[in-house]
Amino acid sequence: MAQAARSSRGFASRLNTDGKAHPVQNTFVAATVLLGAVAFVTALITEREWANLHLLASWAGMAGILTGGWGQFISATTAERFLLVLGLGAAAVGLFLGIAYGGPFGGLLG
Repeated sequence: MAQAARSSRGFASRLNTDGKAHPVQNTFVAATVLLGAVAFVTALITEREWANLHLLASWAGMAGILTGGWGQFISATTAERFLLVLGLGAAAVGLFLGIAYGGPFGGLLG
């Protein structure tokens, strides 16, 4: 019955399944999911001839992988790890497609 007394204050409370607040870990989760979504969507748009978003996809993917990796290292609950893995996957796909379409430097280094 202790779970029935717990109040839900929003999305962050769903990540804190142990009853403690994790503001740093939740920030890494949010950043990873956001960067992964940006990298994934811009990489898919880059496939079109008229859109050259491979720079954004590559850099957002790299940042998403870094924040997701550190978030996995410091995560405290299973819910945080679940969303981090989803964000990491999207960031990795965005990074790889961004590299395939031109890379993070846009052809300046080679």
